[in-house]
Amino acid sequence: MEVSVIRSSSQAKICKTEIGYRDLRLCFGKNNDKNKILSQKPNRVCFESQITRLRNAGLRFSVKAVHSEPILESKSSTRPKSLDQVRLFVGLPLDAVSECNTVNHARAIAAGLKALKLLGVEGVELPVWWGVAENEAMGKYDWSGYLAVAEMVQKAGLKLHVSLCFHASRQPKIPLPKWVQQIGEHQSGIFFTDRSGQNYRECLSLAVDDVAVLNGKTPIQVYQDFCESFKSAFSPFFASTITGISMGLGPDGELRYPSHHKPAKRSTITGVGEFQCYDMNMLNLLKQHAEANGNPLWGLGGPHDAPTYDESPNSNSFFKDQGGSWESPYGDFFLSWYSSLLISHGDRLLSLASSIFSDTGVNVYGKIPLMHSWYRTRAHPYELTAGFYNTASRDGYEAVAEIFARNSCKIILPGMDLSDEHQPHESLSSPESLVAQIRTACRKYGVDVSGQNLASGAPGGFDQIKKNMSGDNVLDLFTFQRMGAHFFSPEHFPSFTRFVRSLSQPELHSDDLPIQEKETSESVHMSSETNIQMQAA
Repeated sequence: MEVSVIRSSSQAKICKTEIGYRDLRLCFGKNNDKNKILSQKPNRVCFESQITRLRNAGLRFSVKAVHSEPILESKSSTRPKSLDQVRLFVGLPLDAVSECNTVNHARAIAAGLKALKLLGVEGVELPVWWGVAENEAMGKYDWSGYLAVAEMVQKAGLKLHVSLCFHASRQPKIPLPKWVQQIGEHQSGIFFTDRSGQNYRECLSLAVDDVAVLNGKTPIQVYQDFCESFKSAFSPFFASTITGISMGLGPDGELRYPSHHKPAKRSTITGVGEFQCYDMNMLNLLKQHAEANGNPLWGLGGPHDAPTYDESPNSNSFFKDQGGSWESPYGDFFLSWYSSLLISHGDRLLSLASSIFSDTGVNVYGKIPLMHSWYRTRAHPYELTAGFYNTASRDGYEAVAEIFARNSCKIILPGMDLSDEHQPHESLSSPESLVAQIRTACRKYGVDVSGQNLASGAPGGFDQIKKNMSGDNVLDLFTFQRMGAHFFSPEHFPSFTRFVRSLSQPELHSDDLPIQEKETSESVHMSSETNIQMQAA
C-alpha cells in the first residue's frame, strides 16, 4: 500500500508496505477504556505508536509498517472472482450527529475516515435520524450536522451511503421527534401495541400510514416531505459522494413488526415474540377484513393461544409443529392478513423513495431482518410474529422480493456473519438456510442483495462473511457495522484489516510467505505545526 502525506506544495511518501494496523489506536467518547491505550486526558483522541522516538516528530500520526516482499497479482488465482467486486462500506457511529445537530467525536471520525481510506474501504454509511433533523416541529428541518459529516466524507475521498431512520434508538438514545412524542402522549394509537396493551414507541404503527394523525398530515406525507427536504439539501453530493440511500421501513429501519422488542431474559434462548396487532387502528383493519371474509368473530383480536415474548413454540398450541392453530383456516386467515399489511407498508415506502430519488443517480435500498431463530421448526414462529408468513410449506419472501423488484430497489440483508454451528442448539436456528432462501427469492425477481454483519465479533464472522460473498453469492455491497471504540481496538481492527486485504489479494501458500517479517516504523518529517494529534469535539 502506498501512503502519501501531503502538506502545502510538498509531498512525502512512505514506501510501499503492508501497514500493520494492530498498533493503530483510536478512541471514541469521553473516557478511555480500561486498557488506557490513549492519553489520560478526557475528550482526547489521537493515534499513538509504541515507538517512543516518534513522539517528538513533527507529524504525530505515525504509521507502523511491516516490511515484506511485494505481493504480485497472480493471473490464475483460485480466489472467487466475486470477492474483489464487492464494494465495502463501514457504518459510522449511530450518534455521529447529536440531537443538537453537532458532529459527535468529529476529530475521531475524521481520523477514522483517513484510516479507512488508507485501508481501501470504498465508503461509509451514515444514519440520518428523523428525531434529529426534524426534531422541534413538523416541517422544520436542520441538516447542518449531517451536511458537515457529508463534507468530511467527501474530503476524505470516500463514498457515502445514507440511511434515513424514521425510528428511534435505545442505545445510544435517539428518540422520535419531540412533536411526534407529544402527539403520542395523547394518541397512543399511533404506536404498535401488544396483547397486554403495551405500546412500542420507537416507530409509528404501519396501520396509520395513510391516516392524518400528525397535525393534519399522514405519516406517509411527513416521510415524503422529509425525503424531499433531504434531497434538496444534499443535492451537491448526489451521484458523486452519495451513491446509495436506504429507506427506513420500521423498527431498527427494517421491514418488520416490533415483535421482539422486550429484552430477553438472561440465560434463556430467544422466544417466539408476540403479534403486534392490538392498537386501535390495527384492530379496526382486522375487524373490517374479518367481516369482509364472512367471519366477524375472527376480527376480535389476534390468536388467543399464541405464546408470549420469551416462550418457546410449544408453550402454547398456536405454533406447535403438529396440530398447531397456525395450520387451521383461522391461522391462515390471520397470518395472511398480518403479513399483507407489512408487505403493503413496505411497498408504499419503497415506492415513495424510488420516485423521489429516481433522478439523483443513486440506488435505493430497504432492509429486511434475518429472523433465524426457530427456522428448523415447521411453523417458523419467530418469522410469523415479525410479519413474514414463511413456514415449512409456504415461501414468505417471494412477496417481499416482488415489491423490491417492482420499485427497482435493492435489499439489505443483515446477519451474514452468522453461521449455524455457533447458534444455540435449543433454538433450532439456521441463519445460513434463511439467508439462502431469501437470496433464492431475490434471484427469482432480479433483486440485488447487499449484506451487513449483525454482531461485531461473532465467532467465525469474517470467514462466514467471505463465504456469503463467494461463488454465486454475488453481493451488491457489504456494510460492516459499526465504527467506534471497539472497531478500532487492538482486539478487532487487525482482524478487520486482514479481512479487507483478503477481498483484494489472493491468499499465499505457506511456501510463499517470508520466513521472517521485520517490523519498522516509518515517519515523515514535517514542520511542527503539522499535527494530527486531535481532541474530540
